[in-house]
Amino acid sequence: MKALVLTEFGKKMEVQEVSRPMLTDTGVVIRVEANGICRSDWHFMMGDWDWIGLQVRLPHVFGHEFSGVVEEVGSQVTKFKKGDRVVVPHAHGEGTCEYCLTGHSNICDHGSVAGTTYWGGYGRYVNVPDADRNAVHLPDSVSFEAGAALGCRFMTAFHGLVDQAKVKPGEWVAIHGSGGLGLSLAHIAKAIGAKVIAVDINDEALKLAKEFGADITINSKEKDAVQEIINITNGGAHVAVDALGIAITCQNAINSLRKRGRHLQLGLTSKDEKGKVELPIDLIVVKELEVIGSSNMPVSRFPDMMRMVESGMIQPDKMITKTVGLEEAADILYDMAEFKTPGITVLNRW
Repeated sequence: MKALVLTEFGKKMEVQEVSRPMLTDTGVVIRVEANGICRSDWHFMMGDWDWIGLQVRLPHVFGHEFSGVVEEVGSQVTKFKKGDRVVVPHAHGEGTCEYCLTGHSNICDHGSVAGTTYWGGYGRYVNVPDADRNAVHLPDSVSFEAGAALGCRFMTAFHGLVDQAKVKPGEWVAIHGSGGLGLSLAHIAKAIGAKVIAVDINDEALKLAKEFGADITINSKEKDAVQEIINITNGGAHVAVDALGIAITCQNAINSLRKRGRHLQLGLTSKDEKGKVELPIDLIVVKELEVIGSSNMPVSRFPDMMRMVESGMIQPDKMITKTVGLEEAADILYDMAEFKTPGITVLNRW
């Protein structure tokens, strides 16, 4: 099969012919029809995140936002048959640890990650292990491209806003960073009934944020984003989100909160920070701020999110600004260092 393969960290991925994956007893082999091109793949390509235990052996095929059709079914699989349309949430649980048993499979003690623990959606075929737990039926009314968009950024935004920060209708939500994750956050926050402020340094990204739900946009190269948010909201946002993972967006998000506000950290850092960001601790104390982490989403929450998609309340397909083939996907990934591609790009041609 054809796949995008990383052979050296920091280098562009290459299109190669590689072996199709072998079916496992508990797995299904999926013919990938769409795979989202996520900035997380760029981080992996750069060799980031070994400081939190995420490491891969090279050569490797990434891709953690994919949907497709079941081609082969393992002997122990009960929920899927050949021909089923599926989407694969990228955070997998093994089902027996205390977190899986209490509904938090996204932080499983022995979990795995699609496209990282095993080869992923930049190859035409993927064997998804423990498929009964880690794959989800994709309704006929939801396109493969929209399914791919759900697999990481959208579900991460949904879990962060709905389950972790518990955003309420009428609250001000300030989103720092308007990439694919930030756009998903703006769209979902608006669907919840929040008032949304999107911050970025790219006017094109901010234009998309406005289209996808932001009530107000701020270019932080032109204005002091923190002061603007405080003025607009009469004291600060109820919820602020760092959707990028660099020191300035994290610090600005916290500083833009009103008293008793909630900071939601979704962005993971890169080599500049290596997981360490200075925080205004005294401000957190005297304003009684909450700092909330959120990682991916439990597979058990997919049905609620999918119902909102089917009803049209949230529309991940609207965030897709471009579809590409393998060669172009390699260029887009490499260029993500410079934030050149606003919106969500999906690979759907092999």
